[in-house]
Amino acid sequence: MAYPDDRRYTKDHEWIRVSGDTAEVGITDYAQQQLGDVVYVELPEVGAHVTAGQPFGTIESVKAVSELVAPMGGQVVEVNNHLKQHPEVVNNDPHASWMIKVRVANPGEAAALLDSAQYQKLLG
Repeated sequence: MAYPDDRRYTKDHEWIRVSGDTAEVGITDYAQQQLGDVVYVELPEVGAHVTAGQPFGTIESVKAVSELVAPMGGQVVEVNNHLKQHPEVVNNDPHASWMIKVRVANPGEAAALLDSAQYQKLLG
């Protein structure tokens, strides 16, 4: 699996794609493989604040419940409500299935995240 170069990655297997002052957040292909069949996604409300490195929701699969960790801090400006009815979309194309959009509070936080090559090296 190739990990897109247009985003940054966390060691917790989330991705973030920054565009101007907003960013889309999702989970990586590796994360969805580890989870197995996703059956439920719990996401914050629009207007909620998320903090880099802190949980912003949960994702539940047939195997486990895992926390979703924010790659960068900011205010949630949009939530992918489609995932509430169709959480399995995350398994089909995790890099196209964003979960939340955030108005980024500190763009400098991106520097602490991994680029595609670093993330793939982390995975071994």
